[in-house]
Amino acid sequence: MWSSHFTYFLFPLLHRSDGSSSSLAGASGGHPLLAPCLNGIGKFSHLIDLDFMGDLMNYLRKLAGGSSNSSNSDGFSDNCVKHLTVSERLGCCIVAFKVMRSNLDALNVDLQDFFVQLYSHILEYRPGRDQGGLLAEALKIMLCDDRQHDMQRAAAFIKRLATFSLCFGSAESMAALVTLKHLLQKNVKCRNLLENDAGGGSVSGPIAKYQHYASDPNLSGALASVLWELNLLSKHYHPSVSTIASSISTLSDTHNQVYHSNLSPQQAFMELSLEQESFNPKGDIRKPTHKRKRGSGSSMPAGSGHLDMSSTEEEVVRKKLSEHFLLLRDITENEILRGELDRTTLSLKLYEQYKKQKKNQRSSKPRKMRNC
Repeated sequence: MWSSHFTYFLFPLLHRSDGSSSSLAGASGGHPLLAPCLNGIGKFSHLIDLDFMGDLMNYLRKLAGGSSNSSNSDGFSDNCVKHLTVSERLGCCIVAFKVMRSNLDALNVDLQDFFVQLYSHILEYRPGRDQGGLLAEALKIMLCDDRQHDMQRAAAFIKRLATFSLCFGSAESMAALVTLKHLLQKNVKCRNLLENDAGGGSVSGPIAKYQHYASDPNLSGALASVLWELNLLSKHYHPSVSTIASSISTLSDTHNQVYHSNLSPQQAFMELSLEQESFNPKGDIRKPTHKRKRGSGSSMPAGSGHLDMSSTEEEVVRKKLSEHFLLLRDITENEILRGELDRTTLSLKLYEQYKKQKKNQRSSKPRKMRNC
């Protein structure tokens, strides 16, 4: 009975009478009523009866892209569900966790499918197409506000968020790194990912090798990897991103350390997205070139000795580089000459063998004539 009610109310939000699937790929034009409906469900979920919460969670799981036991008999066509955007799927995951929180976890519902969908949506996210605020909200509700995670799942999200931070802008990277730091603070054993061992951290899981493209975070084997991305992020052009990456790299694996994170992923995303409009990363790059130009003058301040040292160091580096590349060129030329020498010696040996065969043939002919 309740399933038919959900079909009646939610199916018109996804159904399109024209049936064209090409127009469904827009950011918000495909299903304009879905976001307000999800916001209303998340806001007033405490008023929904527990008797049909299971049906609601099944529909949210199907809309988020997860597996459902009801296939096509629930009223949703695979066409509509398939063309939902990443932002709309993230909204379904957020509402599912809000429903669980408002009912004080009274529902016995497995949320693993929603974690699997978030794990894949992080890879599918595109800054110009999808809403970064929704992704930051999903990271906060599903990863930061949740209780202690499974160690395998937490390590998988830590590794994926570190990779995500390398690929997108400073706002998205900051939100991901705030979530990553929060997960490392709550899961002490996952701090072994900060080690620099060749085979990963010292905590080994059931999977010996990290599977980057695994769809399930529990099957990714992230504990067998290391967070080498933090080394690159510590040299990020944005000072906030480089600072938090350096602070994450210095986390210790001791159990009695207490950390306080006052910044949420949403706040980090909003602050850096507003700051990004006026941020100019070229300001710090022009300073050393400006000092070198002033170094040619006669009157210099007290720091002129450092400029002279830098110029001498540049000359030494140039000499070493020229010697290095000359040596490399000599090595390549020697290899070419050796190859030519080997070919000529081989051809001479073949020619000598040919001459011997000719002599043997000539000496054998008179003997045959005498015998005749």
